[in-house]
Amino acid sequence: MEQRVSIERMEEAINLFGSFDENIRLLESELEVSTANRSGELCINGDVENVMLATKAVEALLTLAGRGETITEQHVRYVIGLCRSGQADRISELTQDVICITSKGRPVKPKTIGQKQYVDSVMHQTVTIGVGPAGTGKTYLAVAAAVAAFRDKQVNRIILTRPAVEAGERLGFLPGDLQSKVDPYLRPLYDALFDMLGAETYQKYLERGNIEVAPLAYMRGRTLDDSFIILDEAQNTSREQMKMFLTRMGFGSKVVITGDITQIDLPGDKPSGLKEAMKVLRGVEGVGICELSQQDVVRHVMVQRIIEAYAKYENRGASRSGKGK
Repeated sequence: MEQRVSIERMEEAINLFGSFDENIRLLESELEVSTANRSGELCINGDVENVMLATKAVEALLTLAGRGETITEQHVRYVIGLCRSGQADRISELTQDVICITSKGRPVKPKTIGQKQYVDSVMHQTVTIGVGPAGTGKTYLAVAAAVAAFRDKQVNRIILTRPAVEAGERLGFLPGDLQSKVDPYLRPLYDALFDMLGAETYQKYLERGNIEVAPLAYMRGRTLDDSFIILDEAQNTSREQMKMFLTRMGFGSKVVITGDITQIDLPGDKPSGLKEAMKVLRGVEGVGICELSQQDVVRHVMVQRIIEAYAKYENRGASRSGKGK
């Protein structure tokens, strides 16, 4: 079967094909079709089902290109995934919502439908819980929203915190004073802030007290008014810590809680405060709960494959232990 898709402008064709035609080659290999570009039309050949999927994928990619997106391998893989799950028309939900401009002038915006829903919740709810695997942009997008709210004078302070529970390490073994001991655990938060503000502006706001990056233990006994508060790696909070954190919130504040419930580093007998909060707060007015999946991973494609492989392995282990009972 052959299907033709009209490409009106040369720039769109160049964007769609990618450098050295890498985007269109990826589309061909993933969907087992062949393509040819003939005088303003892309001809797609192959089995009926594959051609229909490829046509939808090309049309979705052209929609993105028409909105000024530079099409990358990541876009192609994501759009193919949407088409395979029958959600090709949802690509129109990815509007050009720019959350924030980084210090280098790069716009930060949601790249997947899951990210879009997460960002919408952060913008419109008072408390947002965002859970999902590594690479789904949970922390980065939350920091971008915090910087945007701060620049817009919606809040006076940005407070970033995470529990100092280590992935198999102990704080006591690290050299230096308390600040230098906890800094490595807060590094991902610093990195996101540096990216948004630049090191100089970050330092200026830090000295003025407009930005605070601290371990969760430092939050006890405080009331945080007019602040944008992000609790990162929340899967490693105890239920007491989570309740303590949630009740720190003051007037004019917004809270974002992020975590990955597949990477809990707490002792086996200790329940995760994040898992409990998701159950307790579901349906509470003003609280948004967003669950991102491996489809929302926006890092290297290998990150997605690794997450998938681990999920399959763990599911096999669970089903084997279930049979053994």
